[in-house]
Amino acid sequence: MNEYEPTGIPAPDATGADVGRDRGELFTLTAGTYRAEVSAVGAVLESLTVSGRDLLVRNPEQGPIQFYRGAIVAPWPNRIGDGAYTWDGEQIQAALTEPERGNALHGLVSFQPFSPVSTTTEAVQLRTELFPSPGYPFHLELTVRHALNPQSGLTTTVTARNIGHRDAPYGVCPHPYLVAGPEPLDDWSLQVEAGTVLTVTEDRLLPTGTEPVAPGSDFDFRSARVIGSQFIDHAFTDLGRDQDGHLTVSVTAPGGTGVELTAGEECPWLQIHTADRPEPEQNRLGLAVEPMTCPPDAFRSGTDVVRLSPGLQHEAAWSIRGW
Repeated sequence: MNEYEPTGIPAPDATGADVGRDRGELFTLTAGTYRAEVSAVGAVLESLTVSGRDLLVRNPEQGPIQFYRGAIVAPWPNRIGDGAYTWDGEQIQAALTEPERGNALHGLVSFQPFSPVSTTTEAVQLRTELFPSPGYPFHLELTVRHALNPQSGLTTTVTARNIGHRDAPYGVCPHPYLVAGPEPLDDWSLQVEAGTVLTVTEDRLLPTGTEPVAPGSDFDFRSARVIGSQFIDHAFTDLGRDQDGHLTVSVTAPGGTGVELTAGEECPWLQIHTADRPEPEQNRLGLAVEPMTCPPDAFRSGTDVVRLSPGLQHEAAWSIRGW
């Protein structure tokens, strides 16, 4: 294992780190037939392949990440309506990073530099410090570990530690766009067991309530079925889990290839989005699958928000494998 000094400058030639990119160093991981690339900015998962096949939609090589592809979304997943929330009696206003809908979108760390802590050929661990700001007056340390396994693929673990002096609201999720195969998304099949869907407004995608997922309804993917032209940008809960408490989302292509994401009980919510875009070249390229510790607009509703006390930490993990 190569250890890094507090400066965050990597040792020479450390596991393929590429210095000088718009998104910082690029760390290349390999294990068996898997290969992954991770950027130091945002600890973004830039790519994941198995036997040379892409399992994720990639970002452009230059500039910022696009549509939060591969991002770590913290300290809140999804949206805060109007960017305004109240915590322990204090009214807080976050910047509106989704101005067209009047929301604060996808947290604060996707474009923040992370410093490498350690690397091997199969894993990289990165760390950042989120200092108090007007929109989030709390002090956190976040550590992200991406680790490859030749059998189970990539596991990402995000650990948040409160290094401030007051309780902090917290939530996290990944933002990968999964790719089942070379065929169009409309031809892919989706399987996930979810009992409840969060209903949202059409214009701002803010929660209005919950509804049961009725058997045979549009959001019923308990048995694998073709997505077709259906639009999905919804959060689900009451998720089916195995004996170890893991939820599983499987996406398969007609040619027999596929990709699967699993997450633990620390993620009781799941956002799925068919990545519909007005630009034809960007439309429905992958399926966004985001296991979340809390639902959209949780900082306003309070639903499943983690209360992180000073000195304590929270850990969440998920895995992606393909075939």
